[in-house]
Amino acid sequence: MPTRTIALIFCLLPATTLTVSAQQEAVQPIPQPQKVSSQPNIVMIAIDDLNDWVEPLAGHPQVQTPAIAQLAQRGVTFTNAHCQAPLCNPSRTSIMTGLRPESTGVYGLAPWFRTLPEFEDRVTLQQYFQRHGYRTLIGGKIFHGPYGRGKNSSDECDTWGPNASVGVTPKQKRIPPTPGGNHALMDWGTFPHRDEDKGDWKVASWAVKELEKMPADKPFFLSVGFFLPHVPCYATQKWFDLYPEHELQLPPIVSGDRDDTPLASWYIHWNLPEPRTKWLLENNQLKPLVRAYLASISFVDSQVGRVLDALEASPYADNTIVVLWSDHGYHLGEKAISGKNSLWTRSTRVPLIIAGPRIEGNRKCNQPAELLDIYPTLASLAGLPQPAGVEGMALTPQLNDVSTPRERPAICTHNAGNHSVCDLRWRYIVYADGSEELYDRAEDPNEFNNLLSGETHGPDLREVVERLRKWLPEQDRPLAVGSAHRILEQRPDGFYWEGQRIDPASPPLDDQLIR
Repeated sequence: MPTRTIALIFCLLPATTLTVSAQQEAVQPIPQPQKVSSQPNIVMIAIDDLNDWVEPLAGHPQVQTPAIAQLAQRGVTFTNAHCQAPLCNPSRTSIMTGLRPESTGVYGLAPWFRTLPEFEDRVTLQQYFQRHGYRTLIGGKIFHGPYGRGKNSSDECDTWGPNASVGVTPKQKRIPPTPGGNHALMDWGTFPHRDEDKGDWKVASWAVKELEKMPADKPFFLSVGFFLPHVPCYATQKWFDLYPEHELQLPPIVSGDRDDTPLASWYIHWNLPEPRTKWLLENNQLKPLVRAYLASISFVDSQVGRVLDALEASPYADNTIVVLWSDHGYHLGEKAISGKNSLWTRSTRVPLIIAGPRIEGNRKCNQPAELLDIYPTLASLAGLPQPAGVEGMALTPQLNDVSTPRERPAICTHNAGNHSVCDLRWRYIVYADGSEELYDRAEDPNEFNNLLSGETHGPDLREVVERLRKWLPEQDRPLAVGSAHRILEQRPDGFYWEGQRIDPASPPLDDQLIR
């Protein structure tokens, strides 16, 4: 893959912090700038369900992601970046609207936020740039599923590319029937097919063509969303060959790791199609899943490389900001589960890399960062006014100096009342029933030991808890109208999972719960 360079041509603007409630008015249109030629272009690359298994984050010792590694060489990698929700729709809604899930009430895979009267005119990240004279293009998965592509799709961006898709699939599933309904997406492995037959190849090809023919009359904001390593994790054999089965290293999994987590930690992923670790082990599928996930990551990395190569070959290489992120992480057997839907590091920690003009490369920032920060950060880097009504904080101070401290920790939410708070050292989790967890990430990076699980704990730990608790939202917005899919709701008579009352004495999927 050719070396890519991005020249340094403009100065970063100082960051402005704006934290307001979701009730405030949406950003109003403003006149387009008189001079567009001096503004940087933006290429935003989103990857679905990608945890920290990329070379710059070293989440897995064997992962091979050369394109992402080269991008990191040209920019800043935020090593302590976390999503706002460990689920596609609320995470992407938060990134694009600049609002937290507890501000919108969007916690599940539905609804599309435009169906909510108070947010139907909300100005998204792409619209904000469009109103400042940018040509906006979206291909693949940027919003969740088909959202944005239906009625009034032209209001969301100027140009729509191909949908996100798996692409070609095998005639039969590659793994045994899974619990939780044997969902069609619960599959992984390889079969005879070509990279060119995959949905992500088509998305990358579209992005390459758009870069090749991009008019030079105004700046552009190109959003490219890749589907893999979301299940089903299918990749061609050459990507599996990077990870020989007999050499494969599995993630750190400890028997009984859930013994010190509260019952409520099960409620937030009560009954899902993603198999539990118990099923993976009993069916000899843990290693095949890990291998398929790694193979899928390397394939997607190659598609990232195709897009970045096209940018390098274009007239815009010297004046383009590149930001790469994933919407949330993914468990591969840790904490007794596979999939997302947890408030631990494997679900919340995500890749976030920013490169571009005036950004010194090959640096890492360990300050807490949130995907919510992308919206105001890109506005700042583009020399635009800070958008009103967004809840993120621009990362420009850290792009200038990676040691610049950020007082605010990273906060992740999964359904109302369930939050994690991460600073430089600690992860604090509180559930809707008031139960708690605390992990010393410096001493226990895999979060095996819940320091609040014992009968007593010293005043030093309570001091840490109280310091982190002050960042919890004062109030969580109730479930938005139309909420569905992976929804947990607390009612006077107990907790309800997708409308059915939870009976802790009858756990699904053979879960071994704490009584």
